[in-house]
Amino acid sequence: PSLDPSPLMPIRGGRKGKATIQIPRVGFSLYKTAPELVPRCTAIALRAGVRHFDVASLYGSNAEIAVPLKMYIGNGLKGLEKVYKEEKDELLEILDATSLAGEKHAVETIGFGAKPLSPTIDGSAGGRQRRERLFISHKISNSEQSTDAVSVRRSVKKAIAELGVGYLDMVSIHSPLTDKERRLTTYQALLELRDGGFVKSVSVCNYGVGPLEEIAALVGDNVEDYPAINQLELSPFNQHADVVNWCNNNGVAVGCSAWSKLSGVDGPADEWAVLSDLAKTKGVTKAQLLVRWSLQKGYVCVPRSGSKSKVERLAIAENSYGGVNPVDTNFALSQEDMKILDGLDRSYKAGRLGRRDGW
Repeated sequence: PSLDPSPLMPIRGGRKGKATIQIPRVGFSLYKTAPELVPRCTAIALRAGVRHFDVASLYGSNAEIAVPLKMYIGNGLKGLEKVYKEEKDELLEILDATSLAGEKHAVETIGFGAKPLSPTIDGSAGGRQRRERLFISHKISNSEQSTDAVSVRRSVKKAIAELGVGYLDMVSIHSPLTDKERRLTTYQALLELRDGGFVKSVSVCNYGVGPLEEIAALVGDNVEDYPAINQLELSPFNQHADVVNWCNNNGVAVGCSAWSKLSGVDGPADEWAVLSDLAKTKGVTKAQLLVRWSLQKGYVCVPRSGSKSKVERLAIAENSYGGVNPVDTNFALSQEDMKILDGLDRSYKAGRLGRRDGW
C-alpha cells in the first residue's frame, strides 16, 4: 500500500509465469452495461485515459466493445472522431484534462524515463504500440468451466476472436461456484493458454481461501502458477481480511470490482453516512473516495458507469486514474482518513457468492 500509488502495478505473467507484466491500477468495467451503451462508454473512457477494460462472457458485450477498440487500435483517438462529434465540447474538455492529469501524475510517480500510458501517435503507424498499452481482462463463465480442457481453450480463443485484440492480457475464472474438478481443469487449461502466448496472465474472481488452497495444492512449488490477481467485491464495508491476507502472503494481487449500490435501502446506512461526510470534506464524490481508498490499499480497481446521463458520462472521467489524481490538488487520503474507512467493515453481504458489495 502507498499514499500515492503509481498508475501501474507489476503482476506475474508471461510464459510459465516467469515474467512481470504491468496492469493499470484503475480500469473500467462493463458489468451491467447495456450492450448498446458499450461503444459510447468505451470511447469516453479511452478519451479520459483509461487503458484497462474489464469484460466477461456473462456481460454479453464483447462484440460491442470490439468496435471502439478496433477503431482506437487502428487510428488512435482520431479513429473515434465520429463518436466524439456526438458529445458536447464541455465533456470532451473534461475528458482531455482528466487524461492529461493521469499522464502528469504517472510521470511524477514512475519517473521521467517512463513511457507514456497513452501513445501520442495517431494513425495506423501507432497501432501495435496502442495495443501494447491496452490491458484487456476477460472472465469465463461457470458454463464455460469444464472438465474438458479443449472446451475451455476453445471458449477463450472464441473470446479473443470476438474482441479482435489478438490476445488477452488477462483471463480469469469468474466464479468458484462449480465444483473442484471443473475449477482445477479450467485453471490448468488457462495456464496452458498463457504458456502458449494466447493470454499474458491467469487470474480468478470471487475466490475464498478454500478454492485458493485448491490451486496452491495443484501447482505445488510452482508459485509462478498462482493466480496473478484475485478480484473481489471489496469496499470499506466488506474487506475480506482472511482472503486479502492469503493473497498478500502468497504474492497474489487483489482486485476490487464493481457490484451493487452501497446506498440502497438494505445498505450499511450508518457507515455510508460516515463515508459520505468524508467525501464532502474532501470535495469529491463517494465513488471517487472509494476508488482512492482501493488504490491506497494497494488494490487494482475497475469502477463502472453508464452513459445515458451527463452524470454517468462525467463519472467515467471522475473515477479514472486521472480523475482521482487531479492536477494541483492533493486528493491523497491521510492515515487518519484510511483508519476511518477501514473501521467501517461490517461484512456487508449481497448475492449468492457471499459478496459483500463494491460500489
